[in-house]
Amino acid sequence: MSEQTVRIQDDLFMAVNGEWLGTAVIPEDRPTIGGFADLEVDVEKTLMEDFAAFAEGKKTTDIPEMKYAVSLYKKILDVKRRTEEGITPVLPILEKIKNIKNVDELNAVTGELILEEFPLPVNMGVMPDMKDATKNQFIVAGPSIILPDTEYYKEDNEAGKQLLAVYTDMAEKVLKYTPLTEEEQKTFLQDTLSYDALIAKKVKSALEWSDLAACYNPMDTEEVAAMLTPFDIKKVLTCLYGDKAPERINVVDPRAIREMDGYFNEENFEMYVHWAYVNTLINATACLSPELKTLGNTYKRALSGIAADPELEKEAYQVASAMYSEPVGVYYGRTYFGEEAKKDVIDIVKKIIETYKLRIQRNTFLSEATKEQAIKKLSAMEIKMAYPDEIKPVWSKLTFDEEDSYFEAMRKILMARTKNELEKALKPVDRTEWSMPGHEVNACYRPLNNDLTFLAGILQKPFYSIDQGMSANLGGIGAVIGHEISHSFDTNGANFDELGNLRNWWQEEDFAAFKEKAADMTAQFDGIPFHGGKVSGELTVSENIADNGGMGVTLEIMHTLENADFREYFKSWGRIWCRKANEEYIQLLLASDKHSPNELRANMQPRNFPEWYEAFGVTEKDEMYIAPEKRISIW
Repeated sequence: MSEQTVRIQDDLFMAVNGEWLGTAVIPEDRPTIGGFADLEVDVEKTLMEDFAAFAEGKKTTDIPEMKYAVSLYKKILDVKRRTEEGITPVLPILEKIKNIKNVDELNAVTGELILEEFPLPVNMGVMPDMKDATKNQFIVAGPSIILPDTEYYKEDNEAGKQLLAVYTDMAEKVLKYTPLTEEEQKTFLQDTLSYDALIAKKVKSALEWSDLAACYNPMDTEEVAAMLTPFDIKKVLTCLYGDKAPERINVVDPRAIREMDGYFNEENFEMYVHWAYVNTLINATACLSPELKTLGNTYKRALSGIAADPELEKEAYQVASAMYSEPVGVYYGRTYFGEEAKKDVIDIVKKIIETYKLRIQRNTFLSEATKEQAIKKLSAMEIKMAYPDEIKPVWSKLTFDEEDSYFEAMRKILMARTKNELEKALKPVDRTEWSMPGHEVNACYRPLNNDLTFLAGILQKPFYSIDQGMSANLGGIGAVIGHEISHSFDTNGANFDELGNLRNWWQEEDFAAFKEKAADMTAQFDGIPFHGGKVSGELTVSENIADNGGMGVTLEIMHTLENADFREYFKSWGRIWCRKANEEYIQLLLASDKHSPNELRANMQPRNFPEWYEAFGVTEKDEMYIAPEKRISIW
């Protein structure tokens, strides 16, 4: 299939990607290929070669934290030791869980268990205070569920039933490696499934989690403690913070916390213990023998339709680079990303921000007061480009002993990381922290920081090249940059001010007008048939608004170029969303991802802009046409 067999006026996505889609093969260990995934594969290949050279002593680096990443890498490759140890490393922890007989015994050790990432009846952590983004805040939420979203638990959801069957079969097989009797194995597994079903009735759905402002529910610690009884959160806080324990807690999932007695009390405590045992066991398999690791990944593979786990060397790299993500990202950025490109992309970001200000000034539904605040927010945006200049001190604290097993090394790393995160509750927000590492193929906007991050991993073709024409760069990385800026004015970002505080800076009638336009965007995508399901316009609205804004602002810049090639712009836009995915992965994203399917991201937004029609002579006879009165341009 090629541009000749599919008219671009009917299907941009297929016209520019069809030939590739016809021959592309999805790797056995990945759910998808193309676009973002292709870059991920390239970055991974480069860094895998470097890790192998580090491990063999053929290459060195002046980044001290990398020695631990390489040491962990080698522990993962030590198949002989991992096989000999089998399930042994996790057995003391499992026995400790099994011997917790009542709530009082759990409360006595919870302060220690939280550092072990133990499956507790309430999830706890730290995030910036939404109404004072300079401060951090202790948060609580309900526990995690097995299936990807609460929608999967509905009686008519066949995918949920199939996934639970896969999980059940996997858990049965893994439990056979434990010292539990056959009868105990059956009981523990049945209790795990029953307990999970109780939790699923209380915790938020993916759609509910997509509303960031609804996650702000600060309460007095005493009030939260009363809701969580018999779980003693005050004892946890005292253990963690002593006499500096927070007096306020943000309850990010109020229903799950208020109705906790529906899944955690003295009557169902044994069921909870069995659930915690099985969860701990399944999670631990990743760091045990290769046989257990492969078995314990069965459910995850089924979720995404992956046929096989990564080869051993790839697994070692993936884990080591995830555990030491910032040092690895800085190494990648310093080694493979040039300062000239960094400066060039920063200039593009600044140009887009300035153009955004002009578009705000010309906006027809905002009052002058709201425009002033919006421009103030744009002016305050911080740009984080490619990779951090310095590595945060925490990464040098993720240490372990040379003689430690893979399991024990991971345990120490994760405990140190959890301890660092929890300690942030007593510290101001560090706005210089990066949310993602430099080697990741990604970009983001953080409303609580009002900052933009564009990583070295994504700053490559097809998104960007310093040697690529500006029209192609604007349709690629430019539209991505505009997308991230637009998140500051989407249905979530619009609730936060220039400092990252949850504050209504809008005139009432302006926000009402914006909500109407957001509703139009919701309607434009809602219910579109896709692979046997339907797109949720409500779940994807914030990302669709961002795509729309990113295209609008970069098209305006296109009009200022001497040799603007609008055809190349739109082709570049279509190419960056190129993707071929497993059916299981498509269904997973359709149910829980805030982004619309890539095919729709490529095809829906261009038809909202006159430049699309002019570039390719699109008329009402073509598939990629919508009537002018139905076209949407918000920002």
